[in-house]
Amino acid sequence: MSDYRDRVADGELAARMSAMGAVLLEGPKACGKTASASRLAKTVVRLDEDANARAAVRVNAQALFDQPTPILFDEWQVEPDLWNRVRRQVDDRGERGLYLLTGSATPRDDAARHSGAGRIGTLRMRPMSLHESGHSNGDVSIAALFAGEPSLARDNGLTVPDLMERVVVGGWPGLLDSSEADARTWLADYLRQIAEVDLPAAGPRRNPRNIARLFASLGRSVGQAVKLTEIAKDVGGDRGAVASETLTGYLDALDRLMLIDNSEAWQPHMRSTTRLRNAPVRYFVDPSIGTAALGVGSGDLLADLNAAGFHFEALVVRDLRIYAQPLGGVVDSWRDANGREVDAVISLPDGRWGAFEIKLDADAADKAATSLLRFAQSVDTTRHGDPTVLGVITSTGYAGVRSDGVHVIPITALGP
Repeated sequence: MSDYRDRVADGELAARMSAMGAVLLEGPKACGKTASASRLAKTVVRLDEDANARAAVRVNAQALFDQPTPILFDEWQVEPDLWNRVRRQVDDRGERGLYLLTGSATPRDDAARHSGAGRIGTLRMRPMSLHESGHSNGDVSIAALFAGEPSLARDNGLTVPDLMERVVVGGWPGLLDSSEADARTWLADYLRQIAEVDLPAAGPRRNPRNIARLFASLGRSVGQAVKLTEIAKDVGGDRGAVASETLTGYLDALDRLMLIDNSEAWQPHMRSTTRLRNAPVRYFVDPSIGTAALGVGSGDLLADLNAAGFHFEALVVRDLRIYAQPLGGVVDSWRDANGREVDAVISLPDGRWGAFEIKLDADAADKAATSLLRFAQSVDTTRHGDPTVLGVITSTGYAGVRSDGVHVIPITALGP
């Protein structure tokens, strides 16, 4: 694996293997789970490819476990019974770091499958961030920002057209050295495979036209709190809105395939009585899925900067999730009934929190900073504490701290 590029999740995975008997590494297909897990494994069992291994789970499972550990069971969900067998092996052996499981789909709830609590740890993996792919110098660390350190970094030279290409190509390890044209072909095939094979296997009966319209509707909804009723109308097309149960089935399947990654509504105590909105802001797990669903490239985004701003926001939110995860951070959004909003609020388990506005146009930093300060003043800090960091994440430029204390950070300087 001489061409392997380090992932933020590598450190998290090693730590969990030291603490747990087994670790489940889950994420969408092709995000790099197997490559990362294989670096720690002494034995690799590819259940999606090896018919003999699948048969052994049912007739002679112990043979699979009588191999050098750590053992990686790749795409374990193909044989859901394996979960209970791994759990039992961990109980019987009483050791740590025995097994790795990777999965690109969450099986349906099964009363026969026991909880892995205390035996099997879980780690989420996403496609690569700009820092992992080499498109951010990482000079400004999310961890350092939450530690109160200043954000100082140089401009690394990427332009807005460069970033639009990264939106379209995405963070898929297999596309790192691909042209935009080749990446778009790959992504079109990826979505076709999801629609024709993976999504029906995850639950709902396949209707290719509905699924194509669903992807397109979610692509248009990126970075927005669009209601399910509006998505149902898009999916139904000329025939009218699809039934709510049908739409829920589709969205549940996409969630099981870990392809959607919405930001839930942050619900702080506010100084005012303004009503807060509860709808999640919709994102795919990678911004390239949104542009692929719409059939647009970087040139199309540059011709429509309003749309480009939403897809840029999706890229930034993906990276924020990756960088915040080792800290236990959760990325939410905030919106009120008056139309005021904050693109990303990161909450840490120890109570620290920070708020970030995302602006494709670096010249919009002044207005965004003012908005952030006004938002921070409206939060009841006697209950939540003061924000640890307020920041405007832009496309290009240098990183630094304004006189009002708001950090300005180009995404090409951000890292874990």
